Amino acid sequence: MTEREKMHTGELYRYEAPEIMQEQKKRMGLLYEFNQSAPWEEEKREALLREMLAEVGEGCYIEPPFHANWAGKFLHFGEKVYANFNLTIVDDTHIYVGDNTMFGPNVVLDTGTHPIDPKLRMQGWQYNRPIRIGKNCWIGAGAVVLPGVTIGDNSVIGAGSVVTKDIPDNVVAVGTPCRVIRSI
Repeated sequence: MTEREKMHTGELYRYEAPEIMQEQKKRMGLLYEFNQSAPWEEEKREALLREMLAEVGEGCYIEPPFHANWAGKFLHFGEKVYANFNLTIVDDTHIYVGDNTMFGPNVVLDTGTHPIDPKLRMQGWQYNRPIRIGKNCWIGAGAVVLPGVTIGDNSVIGAGSVVTKDIPDNVVAVGTPCRVIRSI
């Protein structure tokens, strides 16, 4: 199995493998072009999103600047997803976002992580866990969603929260670490 194939298995792989770095560098040109587009270039932005993202439903909008390791190659958006300024994704594996979900400014979705063992980190090892965000969610400004987390439908994540564990459907969750404070 190649290092590139291991990216989606949860296994350790070397993120600096030439096959990974070459493809990633090519994709960054699309992201650069998206971030340099003018506000009145809606058609250009939409076309770039359709080329960059794994899936993008109707009515989606990402406010530049947008930051992503793979320019959204492994990002799956349902319909009418809205992302405010500075959405940052470490899309080293898949991120799934349901219809009508909103992201406040400066939200981070991070699928990549590194071993605790410092020797393995020094050797350039990494592993990834997918993120799943349900339909009709609201992820508040500055929230961070960590690898492997699932957020249920209709849930609200408070601003500045660090989501380290799964959040069920229909709740408000806040804090560091993020925890459910009430049902909706």
